[in-house]
Amino acid sequence: MAKLIVPAEADGPILASAEGLSFWGGVDPKTGTIIDAFHERHGQSLAGKIVMMPTTRGSCSGSGGLLELAMNGCGPAALIFREDEDVVTLGALVATRMFDRPVAVLRLPPDEYAAVAAQPCALISGTHLIAGDISLPLGMLALDDLALTDTDRAMLDGRDGAAVQLAMEMLCTMAVLQGAERFVDVTRAHIDGCIYGGRANLGFAERMAEMGGRVRIPTTMNAISVDHANWRTQGVPPDFGLPASRLADAYLKMGARANFTCAPYYAEDAPGEAENIGWSESNAVIFANSVLGARTTKHPDFMDLFIALTGRAPLAGVYLPENRIARRVIDVDVPTGYDDALWPLLGWLAGKIAPDRIPILTGLQGAEPGEDDLRAVCAAFGTTSAAPMLHVAGITPEGDDPPAADADRHRVTRADLAAAWRQFNTGPDRVDLVALGSPHFSIDETRIFARLMTGKPRHAATSVIVTLGRDVRAQADDEGLVAQLEEAGVQVIPDICWCSITEPVFPSDARTIMTNSGKYAHYAPGLSGRAVRFGGLCACAEAAQTGLAPAELPDWLQ
Repeated sequence: MAKLIVPAEADGPILASAEGLSFWGGVDPKTGTIIDAFHERHGQSLAGKIVMMPTTRGSCSGSGGLLELAMNGCGPAALIFREDEDVVTLGALVATRMFDRPVAVLRLPPDEYAAVAAQPCALISGTHLIAGDISLPLGMLALDDLALTDTDRAMLDGRDGAAVQLAMEMLCTMAVLQGAERFVDVTRAHIDGCIYGGRANLGFAERMAEMGGRVRIPTTMNAISVDHANWRTQGVPPDFGLPASRLADAYLKMGARANFTCAPYYAEDAPGEAENIGWSESNAVIFANSVLGARTTKHPDFMDLFIALTGRAPLAGVYLPENRIARRVIDVDVPTGYDDALWPLLGWLAGKIAPDRIPILTGLQGAEPGEDDLRAVCAAFGTTSAAPMLHVAGITPEGDDPPAADADRHRVTRADLAAAWRQFNTGPDRVDLVALGSPHFSIDETRIFARLMTGKPRHAATSVIVTLGRDVRAQADDEGLVAQLEEAGVQVIPDICWCSITEPVFPSDARTIMTNSGKYAHYAPGLSGRAVRFGGLCACAEAAQTGLAPAELPDWLQ
């Protein structure tokens, strides 16, 4: 039956898409225009539309992106999904309940979804969806069947304060939406919604802090939008720097740790196998599940705070072992002589092949991917897939588990990898900016890049910026790596990441970016408006030193 997830009245033209969209990095929050250069609806507007897609994909920050759209008056009138979707659903729930900016959310069975998507427009009332001659009755979520502990009920009744009560109310709605029958304790949280993209995330965080919100489990924070201690000396204008700092400060006030990194898995106390955690940020979630063997669904922004305030998460999705099974097998033909560019290309392609299910990649045992290689796979995978994890046969903790009996098979060939490389390399050969650290650099990547740059300073017309977390920055300082890089003309900046960096820290005169990140190669055209070149770390070092990207495919792709 058709279900009304977030009740609201709506009507408007239908904009249907066969593929998912990230509402962070894929949509301009000021206009509602789709800016994902790889999306089939690129350039079209969501504003005021009844938007239909199977599910979303990409960043957990899509919930904040949806709230920002709603606050700016350019959001969709309604969202209709065919499959499970949590990220923008929660954004719509927060917009509707906390800020009186209603956005209806529905989920339709496949046949009804296809019939409605073929219509030009639709109307959503409190009880029905009407599109052309189609009239579908709408069911509501039933919250009564959710099993709550005495502690859950105390939080829901407001005995722990208004912020915790609101958090528990939202968690109950999301739990029923996810099909959970109860909650599970989690040991730690990671906050993704601390990137300042406008007034929405700031308004949410400050309201929760004013309500007395205080985290009850260890909670780390994602990269933020400014170098917290140094943004004033970097020339960041106060009208951006101050609210961006206030957003971070609101989470610090609630007890989160000021580590400011999109790579919380580099911490000395990284989560262990089968540990239930409550993380947001797509690359971190996928890495935690896939490589560490921890358990967390891809929690949307805002839900990360709700989990941190309560220590509870819906027992659903990949918290349950049966939902971690691979349902698509991807056989990889590994080219001889490959370099580290293989891994982000492979992750991006794997997400395209498995946009809505967990895959297992085979054929990589001989390649012996390291932790940074697997992280590159996970980060790029998250840009093109909604799945919260993947497996690598013979490599990752659950990589030896058999796939589902009905899993289908696909293959990635050298030709596929070469085609993806070409899609990432649409810019001119002249490189103005080498952008590294998306996700944040590891200490090993920092060592390698420092070695590549030692004695070979950057080209005078090419800026080179590395972003990393505070803990890695401190270790790099101790090892003298930061000094080595700075001597070569490289800026090393903590706290921010390429998903949040803005001018003037981002050089305003740069027209072509070179990166080794599949994640940033995907998002950069829409986020920055610049042309992109892509390659492995050695190719990026060469571009930094010569000002030129390689003109041809690397040998291993030819």
